[in-house]
Amino acid sequence: MTTETVARSTPQERRGWYFYDWAISAYNTTVITVFLGPYLTSLAERAAGCAEEGSTCVDLHPLGIPVAPGSFFAYVLSLSVIAQVLVLPLVGAYADRSWHKKRLLAWITALGAAATIAMLFVTGDRYLLGGALLVVSNVLFGAAETVYYSYLPQISDPDERDAVSSRGWAIGYLGGGLLLLFNVIAVLVGDGLGWSTGEIARWSIVSAGVWWAVFAYFAIRPLVDRPPVETSRSRSVFAGFAQLGHTLRELGSLKLTLFFLVAYLIYNDGIQTVITLSATYATEELELEQTALVPTILMIQFLAFGGALLLGALAKRIGAWKAVLLSLVLWTFVLAAAYFVPARAPLPFVALGAAIGLVLGGSQALSRSLYSQLIPAGKEAEYYGLYQISDKGTSWMGPLLFGLAYQLTDSYRVSILSLIVFFVVGFLVLAAVPIRRAIVEAGNTPPKLL
Repeated sequence: MTTETVARSTPQERRGWYFYDWAISAYNTTVITVFLGPYLTSLAERAAGCAEEGSTCVDLHPLGIPVAPGSFFAYVLSLSVIAQVLVLPLVGAYADRSWHKKRLLAWITALGAAATIAMLFVTGDRYLLGGALLVVSNVLFGAAETVYYSYLPQISDPDERDAVSSRGWAIGYLGGGLLLLFNVIAVLVGDGLGWSTGEIARWSIVSAGVWWAVFAYFAIRPLVDRPPVETSRSRSVFAGFAQLGHTLRELGSLKLTLFFLVAYLIYNDGIQTVITLSATYATEELELEQTALVPTILMIQFLAFGGALLLGALAKRIGAWKAVLLSLVLWTFVLAAAYFVPARAPLPFVALGAAIGLVLGGSQALSRSLYSQLIPAGKEAEYYGLYQISDKGTSWMGPLLFGLAYQLTDSYRVSILSLIVFFVVGFLVLAAVPIRRAIVEAGNTPPKLL
């Protein structure tokens, strides 16, 4: 049955929703983007016997599978997303049928933060433990964002959704950037205090779990549980499998929503791969030290804050659909430029980071709000479960292509250049979507500008 419409959200609930992004973005920034890739790669290289200069590097064989140490992080990241393909839609289906979505978000947050803090024990050659914790924490990270995203259509009207989404992304980049700033300070002063780069990286990863847990507690408190639209069916976790099948069948009838989702999965795979593997590219191919890498990524966070608001303002003038298409063109140019950045040259890398920062936040924020227009009312979480399969730090096609390109060519430059295909194909597919008709087909009212 359909429940009565609940009251509009309060300013306190919106602020809580904004600041959950502040809490969770620290995981994506500090763990996935900056520290875990190089740290886990160094552990894999140590286990393979190639950590010392002049030593011979051999493949690792986890579960009997030959893996180049330089590809281990990319492959594990892909594995975490394969797990998300199974888990996130089920979490979304359960959340939409639950009267206690707020409590569900709190539990997922607690477990995800705990798995991140457990990285404290990833030392020596324990690369397999690090890989396992990456899978667990990244799956829970995606599950938390699935439930968090589902609040967006409930706290904002169609014409204000782009601005609300952009504001949340911007605050998230500020939160992630602030924790990264503390970690940058640790990197810069670490040598003078006798701290090793690996120790700083490990404790920085742990700090992201603590940050996520502490700030999420205050962010979740103002959120409001709303009655589910459908309450006649079982709300057990196992019933989520049946609901997932129903959602997929319904998505098949909403062909334009499906078309948009395909476009998003393609181009967002490219975005997420750039985010997650940029640190590996900088350290392994460009031979940059952490003292150059980490401040640059910190700069990207604060520029992304402005970029999210800037592209959000542009969307008010030309519409979110056109603004996202423009951002994909800019992403293509950024990757082409990345191929030509010389090694051991920090300034060109900083300029490249500035370009990424300006386009990063807006393309993600507007994609999230645009998708919210294409979701049937009352089924936000289960549809965002499908959306989350390829959201922040959870792509699998991009890391897989990146890892294969490196293994075949032994060149990270070829790997980074190969990612252009995601932005070109994503642009073409998104441009072919009649977005206004897609919104009407989903049963929603289109905003004035698209």
